[in-house]
Amino acid sequence: MLEVGMKAPDFCLMDKDGNTVGLSDFAGKKVVLYFYPKDNTPGCTRQACAFAASYEQFQAQDVVVIGISKDSVASHLKFAQKYNLPFALLSDPELQAIQAYGVWQEKKLYGKVSMGVVRTTYLINEQGIIEKVMPKVKPDTIAAEILAYLAGEQ
Repeated sequence: MLEVGMKAPDFCLMDKDGNTVGLSDFAGKKVVLYFYPKDNTPGCTRQACAFAASYEQFQAQDVVVIGISKDSVASHLKFAQKYNLPFALLSDPELQAIQAYGVWQEKKLYGKVSMGVVRTTYLINEQGIIEKVMPKVKPDTIAAEILAYLAGEQ
């Protein structure tokens, strides 16, 4: 996992509309980069909806919100349409960004061990440096926690 003060790795991934998006596209802006396991699962849906509900507050502070999972572009499009998600969802089936950010890890579920995306959020500053790392976040509260941090409340 990456740490505060490190340069955030750039990436080049497709969004839900088939456009190529890179972290470097947002130089000069703060970026909330959140990694999640899978579209249309309960926790990931709650997390995406929490970011959507707070999206105007992020926009008011000129903060970009980007979600990344290994789901396909088509899956992201359906997910975004179903829940009216206004921010970028990037498809990373080759695990390019997922591995670069250290979120592809061993997970245990009901005693079974497998590899998967560990729900993690990074706040990247205007210079492309990691400002805050939030591992193993709670889907329902992460958007509010980031807004509180941005407001200097944490």
